[in-house]
Amino acid sequence: MVESKNYNSNFLVEQSPETAFNAIKNFRAWWSEEIEGNTDKLNETFFYHYKDVHLSKIKLIEIVPNKKLVYQVADNEFNFVKDKTEWIGNKLIFDISEDNGKTKVQFIHEGLVPEYECYQVCNDAWTSYIQGSLQSLITTGQGKPNAKEGGLNAELVEKWGLPKK
Repeated sequence: MVESKNYNSNFLVEQSPETAFNAIKNFRAWWSEEIEGNTDKLNETFFYHYKDVHLSKIKLIEIVPNKKLVYQVADNEFNFVKDKTEWIGNKLIFDISEDNGKTKVQFIHEGLVPEYECYQVCNDAWTSYIQGSLQSLITTGQGKPNAKEGGLNAELVEKWGLPKK
C-alpha cells in the first residue's frame, strides 16, 4: 500500500460518533472565533481569517450524519508563501468510525503535502487544532479555538517568524 502524503491526524475518544460529529462542524468552538458564515450547512461557504496571515473560504460539500464531513477550500491566501494557490481546491475530510467501542476521528487534509511551502507551519497548526482543541471539545465540551486576538495563531506567527500585519 502506498503511504498517503496528505496531512493526516486521528484520535480515539469515549464519546459517541454523534458528539464528535456535532463538535467537528462547530469550527468556531475548536478552530477560531474569527469565522463568518455557517460551518454546518451543506453547500454553504464560511470565511476564516487570521489578520492578513491566513484568509480562507471553505465550503461544506458532503455530510454523512455522524460519519463524515467534507469541506473544500474554495479560496485561500497565506501572506508567507510564494505560491498563492496553496490549499485552493484541497479537501478537509473528517471521518468518524467505531473502533473497539470507542469513536475514532480521522482528519485528512487532502492536498496538503510536504512539497507545499506552508507544510511545516500548517502541519503544526492542524496537529494543535485536531489533537488539542477538537479532541478537547469532544471530550470536555470545551475547545481551544483562536480568540479574536492572540491564541495559537499568534504563537505560530512568532514561532515561524511569519510577517505580522
